[in-house]
Amino acid sequence: MAVTIKDVARKAGVSPSTVSRVLSNHPRISTETSQKVRAIMEQLGYHPNIMAKSLVSKTTNSICIMLPKSAEELFSNYFFMELIRGIVTQASRLGYDVLISSGANEKEEVEGVSRLLNGRRVDGVILLYSRTDDPVIDFLEEHGHPFVLIGRSDKYPDILSVDTDNVQASYDATKHLISLGHERIGFVSGPPELVVSKDRLKGYMKALADAGLESRPEWIVEGEFLQESGYRAMSFFMNLPNRPTALVLIDDVVAFGILRGLHELNYKVPEDLCLVSFNNIPLSELSTPPLSSVDIGIYNLGYTASQILIQSIKNNQDASYQKRQIIPHRLMIRESSIHSVRP
Repeated sequence: MAVTIKDVARKAGVSPSTVSRVLSNHPRISTETSQKVRAIMEQLGYHPNIMAKSLVSKTTNSICIMLPKSAEELFSNYFFMELIRGIVTQASRLGYDVLISSGANEKEEVEGVSRLLNGRRVDGVILLYSRTDDPVIDFLEEHGHPFVLIGRSDKYPDILSVDTDNVQASYDATKHLISLGHERIGFVSGPPELVVSKDRLKGYMKALADAGLESRPEWIVEGEFLQESGYRAMSFFMNLPNRPTALVLIDDVVAFGILRGLHELNYKVPEDLCLVSFNNIPLSELSTPPLSSVDIGIYNLGYTASQILIQSIKNNQDASYQKRQIIPHRLMIRESSIHSVRP
């Protein structure tokens, strides 16, 4: 027979209502009582009925992570794994479970989030991406559901969000290459519908303009957050009659594709081409040569997003007046960008 809350109360010498208050972390329950009751729960193997508890509290103690559409991109890019690790770590510490949702297209994404929220399976949502025009955000805003965006929204500038200052981060990366004397600097972007792609391109363009340097359309290539995008971009750049001497890359995984292609063609980094990318995943330090990369605090992005979403859910706050959270970045300079072109 399953252990009940009354069994725990009887063994601990307290009332069933006290056990319920311990489960809900009621502030009036002393630490001594809480520790005693929880020890009895563990001893008896008691597990609370989450469904029944959610009916009473009208919460599920669960949040949803909305993944980007491309599973290939997700599972081949350390960025998303580290982001999810930060989310899950903080959610677990705060007593929340995490569900994952995705969709093959925007319609399926909206339907998936709608089922979870309207079916009372989760209390809120974390979006791992920011698109220029996003029907998922439209749905969440229209129905007043708690959510946090990892990124930035032009359409809804006041929503609860956690982000890096991607314009400044890209400016800093480009300025570093300019300081080495590079004047022909290319940029490998991500999908144009993503706000992060737009912001990092903006920072790159601003740094060139401030330095009085030329920006050529053929020095800007769009792609996905995949090695193959970097490999294709490398082939394009190295066949230009007036090719760049340095590149700013949207993501470390893209940079690995560049490095692979350059190695196959017997080009050297940084002698033939200097590289700076983003995210500073662990493999960037172990690549050949070690890759200069902007550390955007991936784990902290996820951890903070989880923290403020759960705070918003618990406090029943409207996300519209929350402050936008900015995680600091720093440029990690390694061997891929230490070659000066100055005489």
